[in-house]
Amino acid sequence: MSEPHPLDNPAWSSLTGPHAHFAERRGNVLRYPVDVSPFVALPLEPDAADWNDIAALAGPGALVPLAGVAVPPPDDWEVVMRLAGVQLVDDGIAAAPDDEAVRLEEKDVPEMLDLVERTKPGPFLPRTIELGVYLGIRRGGALVAMAGERLHPPGWTEISAICTDEAFRGQGLATRLVHAVAAGIRERGETPFLHAAADNTNAIRLYESLGFRLRRSATFLAARVPAGVPSR
Repeated sequence: MSEPHPLDNPAWSSLTGPHAHFAERRGNVLRYPVDVSPFVALPLEPDAADWNDIAALAGPGALVPLAGVAVPPPDDWEVVMRLAGVQLVDDGIAAAPDDEAVRLEEKDVPEMLDLVERTKPGPFLPRTIELGVYLGIRRGGALVAMAGERLHPPGWTEISAICTDEAFRGQGLATRLVHAVAAGIRERGETPFLHAAADNTNAIRLYESLGFRLRRSATFLAARVPAGVPSR
C-alpha cells in the first residue's frame, strides 16, 4: 500500500511534522495546546485504544473536533456536529505580496479575536497566531481584514482565518490577503491549501477563481467524550 498523502490527515501530518513542538501526546493521539487550536489528531483508522487515549487526553465531557478520521467515534460518544467540507489546493494562484498588508503580532491578538468573533471564519484562539504568519489590512487604524497560516503538513501550509469586517466587504481585501499569504508560503517552497464548508458555494467559487482546485471532499466532526471516562 502507498503511504497516505500528508493532506489526507493534515492535523496528524502537522503535529508529527513542522508543528511537532506544539504536540501534546498520549499514545497515538496528539493535540495542540487548547489555547492554540482545537484540533486533535488521530491515526486515519483509530482503534479502541486510540479512542480511549483521546478520551483521557481531552477529559470527560470534552468536545473534540475530528478531521481526517476514516471511522466514526465509538457508540457511546455523542456526535454534536457533522459538517461536509472540501479541501482545495493551489493550482495556479496569482500569489503576490501586498504593500498594504502588515504582519500581525501578539499585540494585535485582541483585535484579531474581535474580528473573528464578528465574522466567524472558524476557530481562532489567543495563541493561534503562533501557528504561522498572519497578515492584516487596516482602515483608519482599525483591523478590518486578515488571513493567515494554520495547519502545516510537510511541504504544505493551510490558509485560514480569512475574514473581512462587514462594512469593508466587496473591496477585494480577502483576495489580496490570500494572494499575500500564498506568496509567503511559496517563498518557503511550500504549497498553499485550504478548507471550506461544502455548502459555502460562494466561497468555493471565489477560491477556484483565485486558482485553487478541489482535491477531495472531507467530513468534519465534533464529538463529545463520554462523561464516565477517567481523566488523564
